[in-house]
Amino acid sequence: MKPIIGITMGDAAGVGPEIIAKAFAHESIFATGRPFVIGDAALIERAVTVTQTELNVVSVTDVTECVFEPGTIEVLDLRLLLDTLPFGEVSEEAGNAAFRYVEKAVELAKAKKINAICTAPLNKEAMQKAGHMYPGHTEILAELTETTDFSMMLSAPNLKVIHLTTHVGLRKAIDMINPERTHKVINLADETLKNAGNSNPRIAVCGINPHAGENGLFGEGEEEEKLIPAIKQAQQEGINVEGPYPADTLFFRAARGDFDIVIACYHDQGHVPIKVMGLEAGVNITVGLKGGIVRTSVDHGTAFDIAGKNIADERSLLAAYRDAVELAPK
Repeated sequence: MKPIIGITMGDAAGVGPEIIAKAFAHESIFATGRPFVIGDAALIERAVTVTQTELNVVSVTDVTECVFEPGTIEVLDLRLLLDTLPFGEVSEEAGNAAFRYVEKAVELAKAKKINAICTAPLNKEAMQKAGHMYPGHTEILAELTETTDFSMMLSAPNLKVIHLTTHVGLRKAIDMINPERTHKVINLADETLKNAGNSNPRIAVCGINPHAGENGLFGEGEEEEKLIPAIKQAQQEGINVEGPYPADTLFFRAARGDFDIVIACYHDQGHVPIKVMGLEAGVNITVGLKGGIVRTSVDHGTAFDIAGKNIADERSLLAAYRDAVELAPK
């Protein structure tokens, strides 16, 4: 059976509805999965008009009503917004609706009515203006699933990266890394790819220092203290993991097929190689959520400056949908 993917509409004042309409115009998305939208049908209808995609918008009240036919966008219609919502403006109403779409998606995922969640971008200011005080999607998902141990994964064609640390300063990031966290992320990488059907994921860990410390020549023994004990423990547990390897060559090796996923130690170490491959191809993925819930997202924001102008690019959403299908538990 093709996985059912719930696509949340994001902030309707931004480009979310438009990129969804453009994505559904690619009939190929129905070849690999069964997509539908969690949002407001009125705003999707407006986006179809803006993008001139000539798609049929169908409002449903439950996933079981969906038939998943090319040429049709089926919307689990929460009816929270009017189609008079201004484009490109921070709105309390749109911020609240964006939160509610994600909340509904988690409810469906917990009930096993969908196999993965794919999110269009939300606006943090609008969401917080509505009283939902979260930095972004990841924190919402973690709270709604009661998850404390999770990680960010980035994906591009031929390369997947998962992080030990993300949005903290570099000094703090190095302090935060310890064998327990390293072992946890190795397990998250292994479990995520195994759930997606890869029976023996090949995992590689980046070094913290240049040349992975080069046997103590660089740094103060961070690899030996923070990484190697966890790698050895995971190997003893039967996980196919290697490293730590110098980051300056590891991403090249992974992209050519030597490894299925790379563990990056800090934000830029993992983000730069993904984004060099093209912003339109990058996908942000939350892994480790309780219940095996997988969430993928576009790697861009709401783009208020171009909303409603029919110039938003849907390729990142198509890539996020592709990864949702690939990583949906099999």
